[in-house]
Amino acid sequence: MATGDMEGLLEDVDLRIDLFSASSDNDASFRMGDGTLEISMRLHALNRARLCKAFRAVISDAEGDLIVLEGGKSRCRDATDHEELFRQESFFHWCFGVKEPDCMGVIEPRTGKARLFVPRLPIEYETWMGHILTKEEWKTMYAVNEVLYLDEVSSFIGMRTSLFFPKGVNTDRGVEHSVPLIEDVVSSRTEKEFVELFELLSELRVVKTEMELDVMRYSAAVSSAAHVEIMQKIRPGMTEYQIESLFQHHCYSKGGCRYTSYTCICASGNNGATLHYGHAAAAIASTIQDGDICLFDMGTEYHCYGSDITCSFPANGKFTSDQKMIYEAVLAAQRAVFEKVRPGASWPDMHVLAERTILEKLIEGGLLVGDVDEMLEARLGAVFMPHGLGHTLGIDTHDVGGMLSGHPKRDLRPGLKSLRMTRTLRKNMVVTVEPGIYFNSALIGKARNDPGLSKYLQMEEIDRFRNFGGIRLEDDIVITSDGYENLTRVPRNVSDIENVMAGAAWDSTP
Repeated sequence: MATGDMEGLLEDVDLRIDLFSASSDNDASFRMGDGTLEISMRLHALNRARLCKAFRAVISDAEGDLIVLEGGKSRCRDATDHEELFRQESFFHWCFGVKEPDCMGVIEPRTGKARLFVPRLPIEYETWMGHILTKEEWKTMYAVNEVLYLDEVSSFIGMRTSLFFPKGVNTDRGVEHSVPLIEDVVSSRTEKEFVELFELLSELRVVKTEMELDVMRYSAAVSSAAHVEIMQKIRPGMTEYQIESLFQHHCYSKGGCRYTSYTCICASGNNGATLHYGHAAAAIASTIQDGDICLFDMGTEYHCYGSDITCSFPANGKFTSDQKMIYEAVLAAQRAVFEKVRPGASWPDMHVLAERTILEKLIEGGLLVGDVDEMLEARLGAVFMPHGLGHTLGIDTHDVGGMLSGHPKRDLRPGLKSLRMTRTLRKNMVVTVEPGIYFNSALIGKARNDPGLSKYLQMEEIDRFRNFGGIRLEDDIVITSDGYENLTRVPRNVSDIENVMAGAAWDSTP
C-alpha cells in the first residue's frame, strides 16, 4: 500500500487510541534523577497500541499475527574488548523504551500483548556489570505482558507463518534495516509484507503523541539553555572544542542528557562554510578569533528523543554591518517559512520559499544582480544554501518518514537533491527549519566559472566574504492544526543576541 493511501487510513488511528488499551498495570517510568523529566512507560504502551490498531487497519487482522522487533546489540570497538556506550535501536525504542542491549520484542496486533525476550546472563555478570534483573523485574520496569529469555524465542514463535518484521531502506543513507536472524522463520513472509511494516512504523513515528512531544520539549529546552550559556561565556581566544565541552557539560549536568543527538558542529570563522565540520578528519581545534562569526549546531537527546538547534553569532558579541546583513537574510528566510508551515504544506515548496527569500536579500545587499525567478530556475540558491531546508526529527536526528513510497521523488537539481523530506506536512510532525548562507570557496569558484550562474554574481562584493564562513539558524518545530509550535528557546533577533552576550538573562523554559 502506498504511503499516501496509508496516511488517510491512519488519520483515525494516530492520536485517537483508547487509552485503556494503552495503559499498563504499574507506574513504571524512566528518569535520570531529581530535576530531570520523568517519563511514564505508558508512552511506549501507547505507541504499541497505535501500531496494533494501524496494523489491523492497513496490513492484516488475522489471528496469530506476530510483529517481531530486534533491539540493538552491544558492540566492542574494532578487535578490542572496549565496549562502546550503547544506545538503543530506534524502532525498538519507540515500541518498548528498553535501554539495555541484546533484546527482542514480540507484539500480538490482535490483542496488543507485548513480550520481551532478554539475555540469559551468567552469574559472573553481577561482578563486572551489576545486578541481573529477574524476569519479573524486567516486566515491571518496562510494563510488558511477559518476559522470556532470548534462547526461548524460536520455540515461542514455533512454526507460525504470520510473522512480520520491519525491513526497508533508510532514505538518508541508502542502508537497509534488516530483519532479525531467527532460524527457519524469516522466510515465512514476503518482502512486500516486510516493507509494509517498515513503512507503517515509519509513518507512525512521524506523527508524535503528546507524551512524545513532552519529551522533545524537554530535550529542546535543555539544548536551548546550553546554547544561551555559550552565548554568555564565549570569548575570543577560546577554542572550538571548549565550546563543545561547555554544551555537553550543561546538557548532562543540568538536564541528565548523556548523549548528544549527533556530533557537535562547533565552527568559527571560515570553518562555518563546511556544513558538517567537526567530524574526525576536521577536528574542532581552531582558536576563535575576535571578529569571527560562529556557527554552533548542537543538540542533546533524552530517552532517545532528540533536539537539533543551530545558533550563529559573532564571537565578540557585536555584529558588524556585513554579519548583520547575512544574519538577517537567513532570519528572514526562516520567518518566511514559519508563516507558511501548516498541515498540507509541501516541504519542497518551503525549501524554494527559503531560497527565494535568501536570493532577494542578497540582491538587496549588493551581492547578486538579476531576476529572482531566473536565479531559482538556474538553481543559484544552491551555491549559497547547498543543503535542504530541514528534516523530520524524533528518536533519530534525521528521523524516518521523509520520503516513503507514496511521496514525491527527490528532485535531482542542485539544492533540492539534498532534501531529506519531499512530503507534505502533517499535524504533530516535528521538523527542523534551518536555512543558511555559506561562502564556500569550492561552490563559489564553480559558479564563477559557469556562465549560467556567474552573470548573477557581483564578485567584487562577494570576495569581501571570502573568509566569512557561514550562518545557519535552526529551530525545531511541531506542526499544529493551523501553524506551528516552536520548541527552540534561544534569542534570534540581533539586539536580543547582543544583549544576552553582554550578560542579559534569557528564559529557555517551555
